[in-house]
Amino acid sequence: MSRMQNKEVSQIQGFDIELNQENTLRIDRLVDSYEKSILNNLNEEYQRKTRWPDHVADQISSFGGSWKFIVCFAIFLFIWIVWNTLSITRFHFDEPPFILLNLCLSFIAAFQAPVIMMSQNRQAARDKHESIIDFAINYKAEQEIDDMQKHIHRIENELMEIKLLLIDNKEKDTL
Repeated sequence: MSRMQNKEVSQIQGFDIELNQENTLRIDRLVDSYEKSILNNLNEEYQRKTRWPDHVADQISSFGGSWKFIVCFAIFLFIWIVWNTLSITRFHFDEPPFILLNLCLSFIAAFQAPVIMMSQNRQAARDKHESIIDFAINYKAEQEIDDMQKHIHRIENELMEIKLLLIDNKEKDTL
């Protein structure tokens, strides 16, 4: 094998099996394709099982748990407080201690928290389903690795027997 070809060939760690770059890329493409197909199936199943109120809850929780919401809400609170405290404005609809603002904040918290919890529960169920699939794949891979190791040990034992036979034959030939 030339030096250039030698650089392109890699070995599977621990097995001394040579793979060239083309085969390695092919294996990587197959694994990526398999992972994408699993994710697509999970996403399709999730979309099929999710009702429209669940989608609304997901959208509300994704906005309610974002920096955009925090910034918008901080601006809203600042404007509310400035509007109702400065003497520049004539109409103060919520004088300090801002009882109407407290009522609005309570309503928002009362409705936003359960919606976010519903979304988190669905995400937890989805994560559990994905972890079960991951476990099944890992278990199958472990079984295949064990099977390959058994075959390798069997081959090693057979090679050892052949080696011993060759040594015996060589000793007999020298006598």
